[in-house]
Amino acid sequence: MTIDTQKIIEIDRQNVFHASTHLKQHAHGESPARIITGAKGIRIQDSLGNEFIDGFAGLYCVNIGYGRTEMAEAIYEQAKQLAYYHTYVGHTTEGMASLSERIVKLAGQGMSKVYYGMSGSDANETQLKLVWYYNNILGRKEKKKVISRDRGYHGSSIASGSMTGLAVFHAHFDLPLERIKHTVAPVYYRRPDDAMSELDFSRYCAQKLEEMILAEGPDTVAAMIGEPVLGTGGIVPPPQGYWGEIRKVLDKYDILLIADEVVCGFGRLGVDFGSQYYEMQPDLITVAKGLTSAYQPLSGVIVGERVWQVLEQGTDTYGAIGHGYTYSGHPMGIAAAIANLDIIERENLTGNARDTGAYLQQRMQETFAEHPLVGEARGIGLLAALEFSSDRSKRQHFDPSLKVGPMISAACMEEGLIARAMPHGDILGFAPPLVVTRGEIDDIVARAERAVNKVTDKLITSGAWQAK
Repeated sequence: MTIDTQKIIEIDRQNVFHASTHLKQHAHGESPARIITGAKGIRIQDSLGNEFIDGFAGLYCVNIGYGRTEMAEAIYEQAKQLAYYHTYVGHTTEGMASLSERIVKLAGQGMSKVYYGMSGSDANETQLKLVWYYNNILGRKEKKKVISRDRGYHGSSIASGSMTGLAVFHAHFDLPLERIKHTVAPVYYRRPDDAMSELDFSRYCAQKLEEMILAEGPDTVAAMIGEPVLGTGGIVPPPQGYWGEIRKVLDKYDILLIADEVVCGFGRLGVDFGSQYYEMQPDLITVAKGLTSAYQPLSGVIVGERVWQVLEQGTDTYGAIGHGYTYSGHPMGIAAAIANLDIIERENLTGNARDTGAYLQQRMQETFAEHPLVGEARGIGLLAALEFSSDRSKRQHFDPSLKVGPMISAACMEEGLIARAMPHGDILGFAPPLVVTRGEIDDIVARAERAVNKVTDKLITSGAWQAK
């Protein structure tokens, strides 16, 4: 099917409100637009016939790769049988019951029940409500504050956007909410003292957390939320011992831990959940993206037994819990999740992520560790990032006006590679689908290297930067 690219783009510019877009530039045709027409495996195509390797799996979400006909068939069959029914007052489906049992078993760590939503943002909204409800039932009316971290990402709605620790999601939206606080990000590359070991830095982060808890009042702090690995804040694995040190502080003051597994969950680190890998011992877990590999919108709040017992106690006292979404447990989303998890299990994609993830980290280190423009190459599993620095020895940022990260992301597109310019600093992120092969990783790294070299030459030639 041929389409009139220019006509569709014009209709789009006149009618569509795009996410994370300069609205005026887009509406007036001053920024690029692209129509995506198809995809297969790790590659997508646009209306002009261009093909790109999707090195970011959409938005860290198309874990099983594009074009899976078995996913389409599962969704179609469910739509024919039962396209929708609600989950209020005990209504269920066979699919929702079996999927929930499967998720609880995969999550382990004392998890008990699953509540479904449509996105990671709404799941984290639910988490906040449950934390507040939990403490009200226990008679702790003041224990309501939630501590997140600078550079954390937990969504872009009012509560989840407040928990996000990135300024672009707060500016001019009157966020964050007063009850949401942010402690230091565990970014070892930005440690305050060069002499600190990773464990020293982890203890420093835990100390800063405890200082915040004491300053706010331990009886007012209800929970902490954190991604096992910082995602949109720069793809930053935690330093050695970090989550163990954090858990000690939380236990000391009876503070719940929410593990936001929206990015890491269902295999991206080469294990089922990042919280398992880092031994976080969470009380609540948020899942979304990898749950359906984005073939249908679906998210989940996994509730630990400790919290669940109190929720039950609350309904004994006050009646049915006053929370629910029209589309919670939507049958077509549930069908997509079951088919997705079947593929992950059948093809051992978690194992593939473990193998190809190690290879991705190896190739990134070999190619970029000593590159004059790269301050740090880092990652774990099928998450990787390059942080660019104007002076490697001093770990200095580039002048933001140069927009080095976006320049390199654009250069990657010219090489037929999608890699994401992260919103904090000059950082380029990679998160390919879990089906990626070693050969495809070689291709990703080669294209990224050409893009980085192209921008390096441009910066030097223009006089904007000299290698140090």
